[in-house]
Amino acid sequence: MTYVSGFLTPVNKKDKDRYIKSAATAWPIFKEWGATEQVETWGSDVPDGKVTSFPMAVKLEPDEVVVFSWIKWPDKKTADAAFHKMENDPRMKDMDMPFDGMRMMWGGFETVFEKH
Repeated sequence: MTYVSGFLTPVNKKDKDRYIKSAATAWPIFKEWGATEQVETWGSDVPDGKVTSFPMAVKLEPDEVVVFSWIKWPDKKTADAAFHKMENDPRMKDMDMPFDGMRMMWGGFETVFEKH
């Protein structure tokens, strides 16, 4: 069953093009490591909440937008191996990351239902 690495992060609105460029630069590397899909989304209808919300989760500041993204892998083993490679690959160390990594959250998810 496929495996998904999901990410939620705040990005400064002025850095949208930098963010897209960074994602496009990362894709060939993720694909080389076995990823089958990478999706990056730019928040356009992300309401504030009273108890929970995406903006609250990333401590969104006024000049930022919430970005929600995911990478799909054939399985967890492939994803785990890729993230291990990421720690040591110089291409990742030199990559422009135009977001606050301290407010980024991520997690791995096993697919339980998928339809295309």
